[in-house]
Amino acid sequence: MIACARVIEQFFEKSEDIFNMTEQQMIEKIKEVKVVPVVVFNSIDEVMPKMTALVKGGLPCAEITFRTACAAEAIKLTVDNFPEMLVGAGTVINRNQCEQAIVAGAKFIVSPGFSPEVADCCAEHNMLYLPGIVTPTEAMAAIAKGLTTLKFFPASNYGGLKTIKAICAAFPYLQIMPTGGVSADNILEYLAYDKIIACGGSWMMSGTPDEIEAKTRAVVELVKNA
Repeated sequence: MIACARVIEQFFEKSEDIFNMTEQQMIEKIKEVKVVPVVVFNSIDEVMPKMTALVKGGLPCAEITFRTACAAEAIKLTVDNFPEMLVGAGTVINRNQCEQAIVAGAKFIVSPGFSPEVADCCAEHNMLYLPGIVTPTEAMAAIAKGLTTLKFFPASNYGGLKTIKAICAAFPYLQIMPTGGVSADNILEYLAYDKIIACGGSWMMSGTPDEIEAKTRAVVELVKNA
């Protein structure tokens, strides 16, 4: 655990206090990270081994999804044990989940689509919200709520980088985090586009803790100079 703490300290040593970051500072930190691991916990017992593997691999960041019943507990356990880790809540689809995530200590909220009630909840709590979009209409709905940093999901199913570029041509002030079908094979292609702040993905999260650590270290090295 001492080694993990040192990785986190080194990662954030030049940043503002993560607990007091503005939304824009949080976006800048996500840009610095470049990769946001999407993590699904089926049991609370998985939390410490997997989060420790991410940190040891050099990537103290995670989007913990609300696809399972233990999501809020997993977020709290991660925040309590890795207090300066960049921990967000993913697959948040309603106000109730959003409030659970905020109470648990999530530092940003991600949805697979755009939810006005989640947007309102995040605004009330000064919380960064990254809603999912794939069409200009969805982008306009998010923009109407003042949101210009958006998730593009599922990226590979909706044209990937080609579609992202088309949407950003219409809305040049958007920033995008593609997720879905992103892997070590194509992440550099995505990151090369200046409208993309980071990529979300789950490919590094499969396998044993040692395998997760190794894949995490490999992607950190891959994107280091992107």
